[in-house]
Amino acid sequence: MTQKDLAEAMKVSQQTIGAWETERAVPGADTLNELADYFNVTTDYLLGRPEKKDGDTKPAAVDDLDKMIDNARSFGGKQMTENDREIIKAYLKGFYDNKNQGK
Repeated sequence: MTQKDLAEAMKVSQQTIGAWETERAVPGADTLNELADYFNVTTDYLLGRPEKKDGDTKPAAVDDLDKMIDNARSFGGKQMTENDREIIKAYLKGFYDNKNQGK
């Protein structure tokens, strides 16, 4: 499959596909879901998420989320700073900590 073919299927530019391939940009959550559906795989597979390892103190999904945010360079076409990434991680940690307390 060519970049052009995938770009047409996903309704994005060929340059966007190239940016995803070279990790200059990251597809958003909605696009990631569409890619997973298109290729008939899970979003975890596309993200390269490993299975949880024995002895991990936090769930693999949390560790992967940290890595994903650390590697994020842009969101919605706008550049993300290190401060932006730290704010997002702090917000998500608080959100999930509060959510898990209700269980």
